[in-house]
Amino acid sequence: MYDTKQGTISLDDQPIETTNLNDIRNQIGFVPQDPFLFSESIGNNIKFGKEKATEEEIIQAAKNAVVHENIIEFPNGYQTILGERGVTLSGGQKQRVSIARAIIKNPKILIFDDCLSAVDTETEERILTNLKQVSKNKTTFIISHRVSSAKNADKIIILDAGEIIQQGTHNQLITTKGYYKDLYEQQLLEKEN
Repeated sequence: MYDTKQGTISLDDQPIETTNLNDIRNQIGFVPQDPFLFSESIGNNIKFGKEKATEEEIIQAAKNAVVHENIIEFPNGYQTILGERGVTLSGGQKQRVSIARAIIKNPKILIFDDCLSAVDTETEERILTNLKQVSKNKTTFIISHRVSSAKNADKIIILDAGEIIQQGTHNQLITTKGYYKDLYEQQLLEKEN
């Protein structure tokens, strides 16, 4: 989206400026916090990530996003037509359909922008377990306010007003005084109550 002012961004050891922009975008699966769904069937919304996806691939992506069980409860299952912007679905279901759409295309880069904010912690844990397998050998960015979403990352970066204030692994950060440890303890207390 923006040119770098200093340094270089590389993709597979190639400077990003030397790569075709469409090729880069085709290698990215992006899930925003507020997903956009089309007035189409649920299956077609998932399939939008991979036009020639088979029914089995659509179902597997939905299972990995932990939304399959919800979909089959609808009278028309995967053929259920969504209202404008997906009004037929709850916020958590919309997010999970959007996750299925991103992972079905099997991109090299996955970006999850606070896309688990509308799901409960048990569902979040199931999705994260599945995403661990799906994102194997992929570059994966998880943007979140929940420690539980970030705790298994290889590297966690804490930003405040666009500046890096802490970075490290979960274990490093919970043993270091600072924002991450405070957030972890606060969320742990909330979970216990």
